[in-house]
Amino acid sequence: MNLYRSKNHRIIAGVLGGIAERFGWNVTLLRFIWILLTITPLPGLIIYLVLWLILPEKDD
Repeated sequence: MNLYRSKNHRIIAGVLGGIAERFGWNVTLLRFIWILLTITPLPGLIIYLVLWLILPEKDD
């Protein structure tokens, strides 16, 4: 399972775009779910920041 940060579907760092590309998910729906997690007590933001730090960018 190769996760990466997307260069094409990024708003901040491409973490959600990379996850959506890897699993074939709709990036907009994934962003909406992330927003819901983020407005709850912090788990979405913490998970996003950790993934931003550990996931490499996709090689072309």
